[in-house]
This record gives sequence, C-alpha cells and structure tokens, in this order.
Amino acid sequence: MRLTVYLAGEIHTPWREEVKQQVKQLQLPIDFVGPMEDHDRSDHIGEEILGEQPDTILKDVAASSLNNLRTELLMKKSDVVIALFGEQYKQWNTAMDASAAVAFGKPLIIIRQEKHHHPLKELSRKAHVTVESVEQAVQALHYIFE
Repeated sequence: MRLTVYLAGEIHTPWREEVKQQVKQLQLPIDFVGPMEDHDRSDHIGEEILGEQPDTILKDVAASSLNNLRTELLMKKSDVVIALFGEQYKQWNTAMDASAAVAFGKPLIIIRQEKHHHPLKELSRKAHVTVESVEQAVQALHYIFE
C-alpha cells in the first residue's frame, strides 16, 4: 500500500524536505503533494493563464482561483494531510488548508508548538492527531505501516 500525503503549511522553511528525508530513511511507501512552493509563480499564475489584470486585487483573485483549484484537486487525491503551523510566518493558508482537509473528510495531522495550543484548540480537536514536531508527524505515519 502506498499513501499520498498533502503537506500544507508555509513555504519558506525546509520542513517539507525534513519530512521527506525522514520518510525516505524509514523506507515508507509515501508520495508527497502540496501547494505551489514557488511563491512568485503562485502569486503570478493568474496573470500567466488569464492575462494581465487591471489591479492588484483582481490579480490576487485570479491567482487564488487557480491555486485553490490546484490545492483542492491534490488534497482530495491525498490520503492524509499534514498541516504545519510554524513559528515565523502568518498561518492563514495553513488554517484554510487544515479546515479544508476536515471538510473533505481527510485524516489530518497538525504540527504546532505547545505555545500555539490555545489559538489552534478548535482546529486541533478536529484533527486526528496534533503533534509538536516533524519527527512526531513522521512517527505517526510510520505507525500506519506497522
């Protein structure tokens, strides 16, 4: 059995590579998908496909439509979603993706530090598992294959 895991969360730190490396070391049969990690491409995809927009709001609307399409399709095809709530960056997209996983009925693993317990308490209660580190999330995946 192979699993597909959607990695939701900020795109500015190497946390996805940490997950992938640990999974590779454990030789787990897992494929990964996630949001567009090229920030410029994500921001400009609307105009690349739909043409120049008259202002920055409509530019964002066009890009978000295409990014939402990509996210929904990849998430719906995934078996598990891991959502990382990191330390440094705003987490609006992570919260949206984690909520979408719940709405789609996808098993959800949330990674968040203990100090973020309170602001994420409702979302954590909707998740299947809430952990504090990438290592713990990988251990949860590993447990599936035991």
